Amino acid sequence: MNSVRFCLGSFLSIVSAALFAAPTSEITVNLKLDASDFVLGERVRAVLDIANYSPDVIGTGGKVRVWGGEGTNKVLKSSYNVNDKVFIEVYRSTDSGLEQLTRISRHEFVSPFAVETGEGQKLEVFLADHYALDVANRFVAKPVLVHAGTRYEGLPRVFDMVEGVNVTEASQLFQSRKNMQRDFSVVYWPRANGEHLFLKASDTNPERTWRTTDLGYVLRITKPIVSVCKDGRVFVLHRLDQDRFVRTEFWSLPDDLEFRGRSVVLDPVTAGTQSVRELYRDGGVKPRKNPWWKFW
Repeated sequence: MNSVRFCLGSFLSIVSAALFAAPTSEITVNLKLDASDFVLGERVRAVLDIANYSPDVIGTGGKVRVWGGEGTNKVLKSSYNVNDKVFIEVYRSTDSGLEQLTRISRHEFVSPFAVETGEGQKLEVFLADHYALDVANRFVAKPVLVHAGTRYEGLPRVFDMVEGVNVTEASQLFQSRKNMQRDFSVVYWPRANGEHLFLKASDTNPERTWRTTDLGYVLRITKPIVSVCKDGRVFVLHRLDQDRFVRTEFWSLPDDLEFRGRSVVLDPVTAGTQSVRELYRDGGVKPRKNPWWKFW
């Protein structure tokens, strides 16, 4: 009986140790992409998840303050001088293997941060801000954190840059720039929650590039419309569902292309039918019942 108790106790000790043991690495860094496919021109958003199991404080940006509490009750916990390195390596897939890309930016990948022992931090990063992801191809991204001379790597993440399926196009001319033209193209591509619509823009000047905008989910039973106004406003109208459209507005000037807003509008064809259904459903209109022998 004693041997049974000893074995059971030893087994529970081993299980407990396995459950609560620290990870094999004192510092872990993980990269999670928003999608597996991105349309050319998107910023390629990802989230960098850093966990610190080491006795040191890790971070970047020099002197960083750490706050505690939430909302208006935040208080300063401490301040640290941290100078670790955090970056993402990106490789392009070729016939002969992976080719590492050269950075095109000089600014940091993430905002300044400090992570104390036993804590973690999630940080936003945009890969296309740092690398030229301007060709349709497969890429591999690997997160790296360097602390006290030790390099900590996360698992590589694979993603594709795609052209998208073209739906419609429009062009804009500028009176102040006679030789300048801006071309808009609306494309769609599958995402996790269904097909999404995207607006791409390009100028006659190849050195000027604009970011592709995700216009959201699209129901492809009605062709989207792109309208370019003389005052520089650009509207994209696409169907969201059976009864609604999404109207997205941009401000397009020779040296700027700015997102202005998005609104949902009812389909004018189905709006009347929907209003009648709502009246009957809410009890506002009582249906008339005629005896079977009356036909008026």
